[in-house]
Amino acid sequence: MRDDLGVSVVATRPVRRVVSLVPSLTEAIASVDAGLLVGATDWCTHPADLDVARVRGTKNPDIRAILDLAPDLVVANQEENRELDVRRLREVGLPVWVTRIETVDGAFASMRRLFSEALGRDVPGWLAEAERLWAEPAQSVRGRVAVAIWRDPWMVVGRDTFTGDLVSRVGWEHAYADADDRYPHVALADLDRADLDLVLLPDEPYVFTAEDGPESFTKVRTALVSGRLLTWYGPSLLEARALLGR
Repeated sequence: MRDDLGVSVVATRPVRRVVSLVPSLTEAIASVDAGLLVGATDWCTHPADLDVARVRGTKNPDIRAILDLAPDLVVANQEENRELDVRRLREVGLPVWVTRIETVDGAFASMRRLFSEALGRDVPGWLAEAERLWAEPAQSVRGRVAVAIWRDPWMVVGRDTFTGDLVSRVGWEHAYADADDRYPHVALADLDRADLDLVLLPDEPYVFTAEDGPESFTKVRTALVSGRLLTWYGPSLLEARALLGR
């Protein structure tokens, strides 16, 4: 097999034991067969009743703990996980399937390959339904939007990102679509400006709340939103189209 980066992955067949280092892919795999999962990160919060070994975070996975779980396959993502950790996992003999997802359509294609090629499973019904929902064009242009992901320093979603494509697909003009970086730093004055119609404040990776974030803005409207709906590619895509559309 070759993963999304074109790297050859040799895994035991059939795949029965999976460690997922990506929260959205953990939820996606669990939707097909939660019994496949033997390990996941501390950030893998869905499904809520997932009962597996925890292997620390997406940026600092416990290599020894993962090895002890004897997975047939480890699932990672180019953006969420460090190349260093993927290399270390491979060096101790574990097969790692790395996904690369930068658009909504890319997410669908990547997940189809994950299920059919990496896991040897049927593509779930929710994936086909999500593809159908997201194929429908936005009914109108809502205005210009920015998506903040951190503060002090302030950072926003920039070019070539799944989240940027997603907000565009629900009818917003992504204000930082042509930024030099994928997640640029910006001055607050450049974010709190009258030519923006909305700044979205998700609860991950920075946990924006009613008391932490909106008070910084005086010129532009803000909205607190679920980070899962903005940044996860999995069953949440079924909810995201309707909720973000509103």
